[in-house]
Amino acid sequence: MFSRMTNAHERKKQPEIVRRNLLDCAAKLAAEQGVAALSVQAVADAAGVTKGGLFHHFSSKQVLLEAVMADLLSALDAEIDVLVSQDCEAFGRFTRAYVNAVFADRDRESGRQWAALSVSMIGEPSLRRMWTGWLEGRLARHKDTDDGVVLELVRLAADGIWFADLLADNGMAGGDRAALRARMIAQTKKEAGR
Repeated sequence: MFSRMTNAHERKKQPEIVRRNLLDCAAKLAAEQGVAALSVQAVADAAGVTKGGLFHHFSSKQVLLEAVMADLLSALDAEIDVLVSQDCEAFGRFTRAYVNAVFADRDRESGRQWAALSVSMIGEPSLRRMWTGWLEGRLARHKDTDDGVVLELVRLAADGIWFADLLADNGMAGGDRAALRARMIAQTKKEAGR
C-alpha cells in the first residue's frame, strides 16, 4: 500500500507531464479516429488516467480540443520562427517559412494531427477563431516584410495544397511537389516582380 501511495504522490508532483501526455494522446486519437469520434474516456484511457484526472486539467472535451489546437499552433509558431531566423532575405520571409512548414508538415505526425483539426475547424467556430487569430497575429508581425497581394496569393496557394492533401487518398495531392514548392518560393522573392 505504501508504494501505491508513493506512486500517487509522485504523479501529483508531475501535473505538466500528465497534461502533456493528455494533449499528445488527444492529438494522436484525433488523427487516428477523427475529432468527432474522440471521447474523453478514450483520451483518459490512452493517457493512463481517470476521467477525473483528465477533467482536472481540461474541464471539457471542447477545452481539451482547444488546448490541442493551441499546442499545435505553438509548435507551428516555433517552427516558423526558426525558419524565419534562418532566412537572410527580409522580403517574403514569413511567407517562405509558411510554405516550407506546410510542405514539411505532411511527413510528420503533427501533419496527421493538423489534418484532424483542420477538418474540425470548418465546423467549429472556436478552433477557426484560434487559427484566424494566429494567422492575423503573424501577418501583423510580418507586415513590413510580407504585405502584398503576390505574397498573399502564395500563402493561399499553400493553404490550397494543404486542403487538397486532406482530400487526397494518399494524403498528397498534385504531382511534382518539389516543383510546386520551388515555384511558390520563387514567387516570394523581391525580384519576382511586386
